[in-house]
Amino acid sequence: MELFEGDDPLLTEAEIQLLDALDSELERRGGEGVWGTDRYGIHTAGTASSTTSLGVVCVYHPQITKDSVLRGADELDDETEERLNAALWQYSERVSTLIEEALDEFVRRARS
Repeated sequence: MELFEGDDPLLTEAEIQLLDALDSELERRGGEGVWGTDRYGIHTAGTASSTTSLGVVCVYHPQITKDSVLRGADELDDETEERLNAALWQYSERVSTLIEEALDEFVRRARS
């Protein structure tokens, strides 16, 4: 996704690799991991940019904490933890926007 690529990515390549490693570790321990675990919902309040009364919101997004990771926790200082969680939040917000745009298009076409 464009948030992790291009000239000004949210995270460094090393931080993305750390997220991938944390994702694998969490899944091995029976958890959901990081990638693909967000949950989104449709609400009827709409948004300012929406052409319909429907909007999309992230109702759950993963968070990384030192307590949630056994191995590799020594790599997870406070600053890195904050950067990873901020990036995961921005990622979920961007996905919400993309889903909302697709929903708007679907509703527009259905009305035509």
